[in-house]
Amino acid sequence: MGLGNIKRKLIGKPFPTSMEIHERLDKVRALAIFASDPISSNAYATEAIMSVLILLGYGAISLTFPIALGITLLVLIVVFSYIQTILHYPNGGGSYIVAKDNLGTLPSLIAAGALLTDYILTVSVSVSAGIRAITSAFPALKDYHVALALFAIAFLTWVNLRGVRESGTIFVIPTYAFVGGVLLVVIIGLVRTLGWFGASPLPVNPLPTEQVSLIAGVGYAWIILRAFAAGCTALTGIEAISDGVQAFKPPEAANAAKTLVIMAVIAMSLFSGISFLSTHLHLIPNEADSILSQMTRTITGGGFLYYWVQLFTMLILILAANTGFQDFPRLSYFLARDNFMPRWMINRGDRLVFSGGITVLAVLSSLLVIIFQANEIAMLPLYAIGVMVSFTISQAGMLHLMSRIGKIKPGESITTLETTIHYEKGWHWKYVVYAIGSLTTLIVFLVLVVTKFLEGAWITVLIIGLLIAMFYEINRHYQRVSKALSTKDLVGKENSIIKIADVVILPMGDVHKGTLRALQYAVRMSNDVRAVSITTSEEMKERLMKRWNRFPGITKNAELICIDYDYRDVLDPLIDYILKVKREEFPNQLITVVIPEFVTESLPAQFLHNQTANFLRFRLRNQPNIITVEIPFHIKKNIPLSSYKEKDEGEEDAPSKQDDSPD
Repeated sequence: MGLGNIKRKLIGKPFPTSMEIHERLDKVRALAIFASDPISSNAYATEAIMSVLILLGYGAISLTFPIALGITLLVLIVVFSYIQTILHYPNGGGSYIVAKDNLGTLPSLIAAGALLTDYILTVSVSVSAGIRAITSAFPALKDYHVALALFAIAFLTWVNLRGVRESGTIFVIPTYAFVGGVLLVVIIGLVRTLGWFGASPLPVNPLPTEQVSLIAGVGYAWIILRAFAAGCTALTGIEAISDGVQAFKPPEAANAAKTLVIMAVIAMSLFSGISFLSTHLHLIPNEADSILSQMTRTITGGGFLYYWVQLFTMLILILAANTGFQDFPRLSYFLARDNFMPRWMINRGDRLVFSGGITVLAVLSSLLVIIFQANEIAMLPLYAIGVMVSFTISQAGMLHLMSRIGKIKPGESITTLETTIHYEKGWHWKYVVYAIGSLTTLIVFLVLVVTKFLEGAWITVLIIGLLIAMFYEINRHYQRVSKALSTKDLVGKENSIIKIADVVILPMGDVHKGTLRALQYAVRMSNDVRAVSITTSEEMKERLMKRWNRFPGITKNAELICIDYDYRDVLDPLIDYILKVKREEFPNQLITVVIPEFVTESLPAQFLHNQTANFLRFRLRNQPNIITVEIPFHIKKNIPLSSYKEKDEGEEDAPSKQDDSPD
């Protein structure tokens, strides 16, 4: 089975470009794909708040729900911002496009670098957390947790390479099963807490006697800010839909906005419910037993529903990585379109997905898993920094957009770099919302950086900086390429294009069918054909001359040049000769080197040869004004081997054993 057949089995048949519209997502599948990250954050966001508050004493746990309400309000502001982003920028691109259109190149690249970093971490952290849940349930697998994490990333890569709609179908069941299970637990908990329908009240854990901390004043306020910032992990993934608007079925913007609203309602309902019940039940963070697990067990008493929630919590933690697989390739597409990423990341694969971006993400996230040994706790300090940067820049960009809209008169419109804007009546209050949102996310970002800088956040800051430097360097490269290929200065000056020298050099180690075929080709290209052979012994030279003279009908139109050489590496004198001809005989002209090459019946057989042609081509590539032409000679597998044993042919007709000239 060939590589092509294996690819077809794994990935599936190619989709024609005309099917792209049919591969787009309805709201049900889109919610499963894009919402897995923000919804899965309910498994740990409340616990993140409590883990900080406990520094103030057990009594401070009661502040969990008020802080959660504050985060919920921030989520609503951010969601409103991204709804407006979707409606104003229906082609997608999210924070990058908003910043590019309103704040300039550098802010847009900061947002892009932050998001790309966050998407890589989303995959690594989510998969590692899911595998940790599996190894906690099955301790015998603990020693294989890194391999299991890599397998999970490989599985997600495979699913996404098969197409957007197919991956959405696969992720529907775990996502909705988690939402349904946790929502049912929250409803049961609220009914029992509020005493509705005569339900029995929930048992409340007694708090330890030592409840109060001596921390006060500025220190107290700082802890509260840290708890708020920690709980903002609930915001991760909210921007995903704004990046992938074009993945939705028409009308794209409307469907994307509706899905974002549904996602926010679900995620914040779960987050608020979990936070309220956990606060009421006086649950205490415990490394061995998560807050969600404690709450579910307390409410349900264990049993089927408890294990249902635990199972799908484990699965959605892994599938939350899919948000990264959706948005990393799309954001890379926008960057590549603007010449800040390699252009091959623009291309869609056989299944109409950005397979280059998917593969790059899989490799980078796998490297991170290996470096951190699939330890999500060690990676968490790096997490959420990037998303807060993008939130702040995006809302600042929308703030500037609203100020531009406010200057437009009714009935007028302005076309910007990325969209068309017109007068909007409610731009004043939108402006205020964006100002509050951008200021709040900026404060959260600063708190995260300060509190987690020495724990590892400096790595994220460094990576974002390196990515921005990479973006600029890639862009400069494409500018150089564009300028070098430009024909503006050639109009009316066609004769200024470099001349082609009337010479062809043919490197040759021996005379056989492959070199004779190349020689026939060469003499059709030029009147000055030079067959150049590096001879390392008199015997080799005599044999070469004898075989050359056997075919005067072909060789009469070419000159045989033998260069005596007393060393084994024949490429050095060969390249020296080619460069000498270019430099002394044909300066500032294109010269042609025709390279005969064996093409074997299989890839393994290719490694039986010296690879001289490949090395020669590689070394000549960086030499300006040298054109290489490859003349392949295919070795068929069904050649009758008995012919090589006939005495009248023998060694005299066979190619030299040291010849792969070049191959």
